[in-house]
Amino acid sequence: MRLVLATRNDHKAEEFSALLAPHEVVALPAAVALPPETGTTFAENALGKARAAAQALGVPVIADDSGIASEALGGRPGVYSARFAGEDATDAQNLDKLLVEAPAGSALAYVCVIALVDPTAGTEAHFEGRCTGTLAARPRGDGGFGYDPAFLPDDEIPPPAGRTMAELTPAEKGAISHRGRAAAHLREHLGG
Repeated sequence: MRLVLATRNDHKAEEFSALLAPHEVVALPAAVALPPETGTTFAENALGKARAAAQALGVPVIADDSGIASEALGGRPGVYSARFAGEDATDAQNLDKLLVEAPAGSALAYVCVIALVDPTAGTEAHFEGRCTGTLAARPRGDGGFGYDPAFLPDDEIPPPAGRTMAELTPAEKGAISHRGRAAAHLREHLGG
């Protein structure tokens, strides 16, 4: 199936192309406007983007909203993960803020919700994936993006143990990540 991905994030586009194979994931045309993420849940934000793009294009669209929840911070930053350190914050600034505010070794969860809106079938659905872990004392690794350099997954990973998400290969990360798990639910729904 051909799916338009409603995002302006190149990292997510690369990840979804691999995670949803054999389905084809194509970029959102530049002319399509996405609504601001004003929802209080990941599902609300994902559905809002998918609905807007599907209405504009008339084809099946997927969108996601994802972020990190810190137990020590009462679930923050949550839906505000991309702007935790401010509206125009960089990944590094957001990660630095988390490392200052939450203690090393505290519990974390990555959460991803993928929304599928298919105007040709008149259907909507959403799929959630989670990956739990703990906060590393300092960032390590140059793979991944966002909070990956300080996220130590709880899942068993191939040796060497104790690697952050940013130290895993894309295949290793995809097998355990929140986005990988949500994508697996979507693939199952699509029959692929």
